Amino acid sequence: MQGSVNCVVLLGPTAVGKTSLAVKLADYFNWEIISADCRQVYKGLDLGSGKDLSEYSIVKKDCQGRDYKKEIPYHLIDVTTLDSEYNVFNFQRDFYNLFRKLNSEKKMAFVCGGTGMYVDSIIRGYDFVPVEENKELRAELEKKSIEELGQILLSLKPDLHNKSDLLIRERIVRAIEIETFMRSPECAELRKELPARPDLNILVIGTSLERPVMRQNIKIRLQQRMDSGMIDEVQGLHQKGYSWERLDKLGLEYRYISDYLQGKISSVEEMTESLYHAICQFAKRQETWFRGMEKKGVTINWLPKDPDKEIRFGKALEILGKAGIS
Repeated sequence: MQGSVNCVVLLGPTAVGKTSLAVKLADYFNWEIISADCRQVYKGLDLGSGKDLSEYSIVKKDCQGRDYKKEIPYHLIDVTTLDSEYNVFNFQRDFYNLFRKLNSEKKMAFVCGGTGMYVDSIIRGYDFVPVEENKELRAELEKKSIEELGQILLSLKPDLHNKSDLLIRERIVRAIEIETFMRSPECAELRKELPARPDLNILVIGTSLERPVMRQNIKIRLQQRMDSGMIDEVQGLHQKGYSWERLDKLGLEYRYISDYLQGKISSVEEMTESLYHAICQFAKRQETWFRGMEKKGVTINWLPKDPDKEIRFGKALEILGKAGIS
């Protein structure tokens, strides 16, 4: 690896213990954690997004053997509300700002998360610029069917990262709006005014588990969150004025529980079972995304798929040591 590593990324699918491992590494190296999770950025999305903020507080012993709590600093959790739409552009911008701040303080930028597009946007340096709404273009696109819009988007961006964008009209329109602007003279002028991207030298560590173990973890964790009041959390968000449509867009827990609360799913048991299978499918898609990153040239240093956390922690230390981090 050329140059000194100035950013470490820990990635992996859901329910494999990323947060606990990240906290253990952050404690060991005195790092701060930058979350790369597309739902944990929102205030009020606690149980459903799996924030597990208690994990960032660890019990240690002082020199006299007395217990005390050490709080591991974290970033990009609870930074906005559901009134706004936080996306990969916002994440990359906020990460760059955090990186510059941490770098100026001689601290390592340490990213932990499972949202593939978020981590990929900094590892492979997605090319983003802020794009204003184009009312004339939107009026023109309003006349098109969703199939026609999909064809327009794919003609502009054949290597579209997120095919799910093709299923939601407003996302297709926004993506076309962005791609159209990216090809404009105005975009070229705007680029001259944007701050230079930071010079990143990223070490990527991946952690996962064998699929049966992961599925068991998903089942246990889901039941724990149901028992802790996840249905009440979703109901409370709706009572605060957030529409079922807004909650549905958040996917998984928020989508299935919203459907149950609207009577679209007849029982808690049926909803929980359907949600469990959906989360398992989501974990598979995450693993597919990470394999896709590797095919595009990203080196991911995978830890052993061992449920023993100490074994994975030790291997992570070994990988970091070989990169000159100790």
